[in-house]
Amino acid sequence: MKTKIYMIRHAESPFVFGEERSRGLSDEGFQAAKKVADLLDSEEIDCIVSSSYSRARQTVEYLAERKGLSINEYDELIERPIKGLDYKAPWEELLQAIEKSFSDHDFCLQGGERTKEAQQRAIPIILELLKEYEGKSIAIGTHGNIMTIIMNYFDHNYGFKFWNSTSKPDIYRMTFQEGQLMIVDRLWICE
Repeated sequence: MKTKIYMIRHAESPFVFGEERSRGLSDEGFQAAKKVADLLDSEEIDCIVSSSYSRARQTVEYLAERKGLSINEYDELIERPIKGLDYKAPWEELLQAIEKSFSDHDFCLQGGERTKEAQQRAIPIILELLKEYEGKSIAIGTHGNIMTIIMNYFDHNYGFKFWNSTSKPDIYRMTFQEGQLMIVDRLWICE
């Protein structure tokens, strides 16, 4: 029996310091979220879950409406903070830290979350969903870093280079058989 997980990275969301949890999509992001629903219209979706962050949930809301499904939120699926959320850091410093965190799962900046810790909170939810919806399809509203960390758990080839190549939004269909990841297909077509 094949089980599919659709990892849906959130659409464009303007960065606002201190509003990690509540910042939503831009107008462009809402338009892209509609395209996500259009793209997945013909796919069988049995369950929709999301990070509890607004931008992830908003990206899958049109899909949920179209499929007539509710969205179950999980705090365990929120984005991984590579640094503490109470201080700003230059983008280059963050980029270097993210890159290092994929080769050293125990690394993070002060106040941040290690890759290992992020997997420890997110993977039990993914395994639970795979068991509960075996033979079915699950859509997950997610974020780039935690999405890559989850995919990395099942296949170590998903790391910094992959994360750095993703777009907002983005969609990856992960096909599992008996709990083992068999194949990953990118469904989002960048414009």
